[in-house]
Amino acid sequence: MGSNLGELLIREKLISAEQLKEALDYEKKNKVSIGSALIALGHITEEDMAQALSRQLGYPYIDLGQFEVYPDVIELIPADIARKHMIMPIHRIRSFLTMAMVDPTDLDVIENVRFRTSLSIQPVIASESGIMESINKYYGASDSLRVKEIIDEIEQADDGSVNVIEEEEEEYDIQELTRSTEEAPVITLVNTIFMDAIKKGASDVHFEPYERSFRVRYRIDGVLHEMMDLAMKFKNPVISRVKILSSMDIAEKRLPQDGRLKMRVKWGDDNRKEVDMRISCVPTIFGEKIVSRILDRENLQLDLTKLGFEKQSLNLFNEAIHRPFGIILVTGPTGSGKTNTLYSAISNLNSQEKNIMTAEDPVEFYMPGINQVMIKEEIGLNFASSLRSFLRQDPDIMLIGEMRDYETVDIAVKAALTGHLVFSTVHTNDAAGTIARLINMNVEPFLISDSLILIVAQRLVRRLCKKCVEEHKITPEALIDIGYSPEEAEKVKPYKAKGCSVCSDTGYKGRVGLFEVMEITNEIRDLILAKSQPKDIKAAAMRNNMLSLRKSGLQKIKDGVTSIEEVLRETVRDMEVKRGDNDSGTAETDG
Repeated sequence: MGSNLGELLIREKLISAEQLKEALDYEKKNKVSIGSALIALGHITEEDMAQALSRQLGYPYIDLGQFEVYPDVIELIPADIARKHMIMPIHRIRSFLTMAMVDPTDLDVIENVRFRTSLSIQPVIASESGIMESINKYYGASDSLRVKEIIDEIEQADDGSVNVIEEEEEEYDIQELTRSTEEAPVITLVNTIFMDAIKKGASDVHFEPYERSFRVRYRIDGVLHEMMDLAMKFKNPVISRVKILSSMDIAEKRLPQDGRLKMRVKWGDDNRKEVDMRISCVPTIFGEKIVSRILDRENLQLDLTKLGFEKQSLNLFNEAIHRPFGIILVTGPTGSGKTNTLYSAISNLNSQEKNIMTAEDPVEFYMPGINQVMIKEEIGLNFASSLRSFLRQDPDIMLIGEMRDYETVDIAVKAALTGHLVFSTVHTNDAAGTIARLINMNVEPFLISDSLILIVAQRLVRRLCKKCVEEHKITPEALIDIGYSPEEAEKVKPYKAKGCSVCSDTGYKGRVGLFEVMEITNEIRDLILAKSQPKDIKAAAMRNNMLSLRKSGLQKIKDGVTSIEEVLRETVRDMEVKRGDNDSGTAETDG
């Protein structure tokens, strides 16, 4: 019983009566156990609670990481019961079941398990995080467990249940291949992999064939994680099933293909969502590799204040997007969040008085009130032709998915110079490098300086998990080496990733942007006209107090948002630059 646990901890003088009352209120409000409530409120640690229970009740306290649990024992208690009551079966001898519990005073749970298993229960005590790690290890996430069951089902089936096409064969029996993709185990396996990926918050699912295996990986918070390694017999049915779902030609195995897929996902009583997927298929030496990009609208953050902009950078960006004309460029590698930033900007500007038109390849998210055009290169509908057509549609604001060539840039410049606000992206490493990229596309420097008003460079780093974050002990010298001033190095208290059940033991949960916002000032316009080097343009911008990507990262380390490792992974150290004779102080720029 929850109240028994609270009274026991009060007797041990580990909590006060007031803290117990607060925890009981928290328990009712958040529908968690009393032990979880006390830990969440910071009134007691898992270790202290477990040790106190062991002393008072005489049950042994164990480290679940030291135990290997057999499948026949796992099967005694369903996964949902184990998660709900924070229990873990460990060992069975004849009619006795040893069961790890966070709260062995909860006699209702013990009686429930005894009734389900017809076994006598011998409780032992373990920490909540230890039990959760064991549940994830042995039961897996619910969908991961279902995937394992499906795989076992297919493995044990007769050869006729899944039609496997040998790799050596140059010709495929399309009817047989189609039939194999329509069998229930294959359909369920593919659906469950996608369901599991969506529930875990993955942005991409990779189906990768190799010589002797077929690997499935998810990209979660920007990092790939291997989820399963299947036998080669799964390769053709699974890949063909995904191709059929996304309207690709399953007979074509020599050329890359692209497709789209929409899924309605439901789990539990309240969780329902509809997601779009962009599917890309590329032939490799061991078969076709498929990558599915999951476009979950719930993950689209349209609030500019929550993207990660520092206050100074956000003010510059806000001022620029509300100008009546000019070009605003967002730059960064694939997967750095450029689309989210652009969508946030035009969503902020969207009103009945504005005609906003976009050309995208592809349209990732539908936005009410905005006219969105999907690029189709195969029929001649490219960025340049779309932009040219937009100018005949009385636009106020235009978004061009990417400036890839001179023609697109030339039309965008002319649009900006004739009273339109134009947003677009370019693939460069930093804001200053964008100028060189435009000049490289044969755009005249005077057109760049007259039309460009702002460039944003960005990266995404993982957020530290708030549940398990811990202080990172590091010397001031090391902090100075990554970019802090000696004064800052004495005050900064960085944090690092630890790992817990909430973040799947990664230490990170979610992502946040690092932003470098370069305003095109008169000084920078003069440098553009002089065709100056990117390092000189960036030095001038930083003399005007621009925050570099590294500086943005250092601020987020200081604020406890991310770790030193994440910032070092995505940014380079700023190199000191000298100011001119008329300047004072110091500035830094990337080398």
